[in-house]
Amino acid sequence: MKYILIILIAFVSSSNCFSQAKKTRTAKTSKKAKTAIQDSATAMQIVEAGCGQCQFKMEGKGCDLAVRVNNKSYYVDGTKIDQHGDAHAKDGFCEAIRKAEVKGAVVGDRFKVTYFKLL
Repeated sequence: MKYILIILIAFVSSSNCFSQAKKTRTAKTSKKAKTAIQDSATAMQIVEAGCGQCQFKMEGKGCDLAVRVNNKSYYVDGTKIDQHGDAHAKDGFCEAIRKAEVKGAVVGDRFKVTYFKLL
């Protein structure tokens, strides 16, 4: 009976040791990548702005604001197309490509804007 009790205690205590959760590694952004994002976010730049679907021929549903940075188009997060006048007016984003002064950064496949001013 003692042996069974000892074996049972040893089994229970050893199973607790092996049941600990494993730590998973999280993706970390390198210092260079963080610096590049911060530098581009603080730099003011002049870009082309317009409707992504109507002017830049991007995939999407409806009219959404987009900017062209270094000959590549990105949808904008942080401001909407209707916050800058009627998009379908003669000089609106759906009818014309406009110049804008922006501050922000490309994150993934979108442009995160912190400042947007039409010129």
